[in-house]
Amino acid sequence: MRVHRVAVIPGDGIGAEVIAEGRRVLDAAAHADGGFQLEYQEFPWGCRHYLERGRMAPADFLTTLRDFEAIYLGAVGYPGVPDHVSLWELLLPIRQAFNQYVNLRPVRLLDGLQSPLAGRGPQDIDFVCVRENTEGEYSGVGGRAQAGTPMEVAIQSGVFTRLGVERIIVYAFELARNRKRRKVTSATKSNALQHSMVFWDEIFSEVAKRYADVQTEKWHVDALAARFVTHPQTLDVVVGSNLFADILTDLGAAIQGSLGTAASANLDPFKKAPSMFEPVHGSAPDIAGKGIANPIGAIWAGAMMLDTVGEPQAAARVMRALEETTRAGRQLTPDLGGNATTMDTGKAVADRVLTGKP
Repeated sequence: MRVHRVAVIPGDGIGAEVIAEGRRVLDAAAHADGGFQLEYQEFPWGCRHYLERGRMAPADFLTTLRDFEAIYLGAVGYPGVPDHVSLWELLLPIRQAFNQYVNLRPVRLLDGLQSPLAGRGPQDIDFVCVRENTEGEYSGVGGRAQAGTPMEVAIQSGVFTRLGVERIIVYAFELARNRKRRKVTSATKSNALQHSMVFWDEIFSEVAKRYADVQTEKWHVDALAARFVTHPQTLDVVVGSNLFADILTDLGAAIQGSLGTAASANLDPFKKAPSMFEPVHGSAPDIAGKGIANPIGAIWAGAMMLDTVGEPQAAARVMRALEETTRAGRQLTPDLGGNATTMDTGKAVADRVLTGKP
């Protein structure tokens, strides 16, 4: 029996609600497969921990997490804790310490769901975004001076290294080689950012020469945002810097029906450290505790986790069950136009995983 040790951080707001349903589906997949099991350990870290103890997590939390094969995260952030605290004291240290330099976010309209884009269906919205995840605009380099005076100044610097830029672009090209369209679109802004984005463009062109079998194009990020809306069917693999791809992928989530359906994987492709899997909808404090949060993003992230730890058949089984659930349309949460609860949706997907029936 294969055993995969998973650190679970439900986090804040709706995080615990959607992760519970994600675990229900993952356990169903393990039971249906019969060849592996998931061994969870849950950690109560997040904004409540911060409010009670002055820290988002214990000082040695990275050492604790390093022993696991994967990390399954719900959401981080809640009123009363500044967003930069919740991000910089938990999520970014995990991504950087474990070299999770790939943030992978599928943008796909599941069958049965409606996109806000008129006339667009699943055949039009099916691409993936590859976001650089450890440097760029989120490097944390900068500072403030003369605080509280009229001369106060804040400087935030993006850090782009040849290693960091090249490896994320190479990952995007390798991913494109395994997709039908074999196309990579680069998000840039080299007309305005004459150092960082010109550097990015140069490395993109260098890498592209090694992949003659892959189509390439580059768009300024503002024009590419418009293209997400007007021509999503032309996209296959989109690669961007930490900030640019962060913004674009929330737009991608919106066109795939709801932010609640969006999943992500924070990957160390070399598997020297655990990768982290999470929905990207945030903690949604306005609906926390109401039982109506959409668990699809968490379930989808769980499928990505299964695939990464070496259980691709179970991952595919979860995705089939997920799409059968959206196609049926009977157990959808309010954000998708239904009236199901979080638990209703999770149970519907888990039942389909177990039975293999639509």
